[in-house]
Amino acid sequence: MRRPLLELADIFRAHGPAWRQANAGHVSLTQLKVMSAIEACRTEALGGHVAGCAKCGHHHIAYNSCKNRHCPKCQGPAARDWMEARAEDLLPVEYFHVVFTMPAEIAQIAYWNKKAVYGLLFKASAETVMTIAADPKRMGARVGMTSVLHTWGSALTHHPHIHMLVPGGGLSPDGTNWVACKPGFFLHVRVLSRLFRRLFLEGLMALHRAGQLAFFGDLAELASAETFSAWLAPFRKSEWVVYAKPPFGGPEAVLAYLSRYTHRVAISNHRLVSADADTVTFRWKDYRIKHGDRQKVMRLATPEFIRRFLIHVLPDE
Repeated sequence: MRRPLLELADIFRAHGPAWRQANAGHVSLTQLKVMSAIEACRTEALGGHVAGCAKCGHHHIAYNSCKNRHCPKCQGPAARDWMEARAEDLLPVEYFHVVFTMPAEIAQIAYWNKKAVYGLLFKASAETVMTIAADPKRMGARVGMTSVLHTWGSALTHHPHIHMLVPGGGLSPDGTNWVACKPGFFLHVRVLSRLFRRLFLEGLMALHRAGQLAFFGDLAELASAETFSAWLAPFRKSEWVVYAKPPFGGPEAVLAYLSRYTHRVAISNHRLVSADADTVTFRWKDYRIKHGDRQKVMRLATPEFIRRFLIHVLPDE
């Protein structure tokens, strides 16, 4: 794949200093470290090595990569390495792609409580699949899975959700036999959705009781346990979006697909179109369009583009 004409690092190097100065005191240390890593990636700042030809005397300098998990330039090689390491883990069975999302209103809480709520999202979605799959009326099997958190929509908005890849079956309760699901069908998404909703809301209440949630601005009143419980009440009855995509064509397709998801960042360099001090232009997909061309071009003020990218920086472990 050819090198993009414009990279996120170019935008950060040209406009990052002004953005940091304008937002001093409102940027986390983790976000600053991500900006610094991406700006320095494959430059003399990180050092490098020189390759030379003994015949013609030509020398080529290759600078080191930052290897930051949020750097779009570094994730391509990382995905390939990961794919090679995982090749032996795949089973010769169907694999299903299941996606778990939360209501936009609750995502606002996640925005200010990333570590706690993202952790809950992983836990509730995994427990949901394992519980339903283990039900003798469903599959009656102990299943495994690979889960990946994405926090963005195509337009860089905050949209936390879990992508889960699950083999079409699992071990029998005694661990001696393989129990396969029905061909082309994993589990009922409506059943998954309702258990996920209950587990997530119970977990959210537990986090509130433990004092692990913070509330700001319009959500400040939710610091009261009684107010928070009443606020959550409508979400106990609303439909939560959980959906499953058709099974993949084979193990190789599964691995290639999953490597793209495990190492994806909020925006790839190939989606960037142009940038200057005023505006950044990039391609995005409008998933509200059910049919026809979803590809669109978005223009954001440069400071807003940088802000949107940085809201997807994951908290320190």
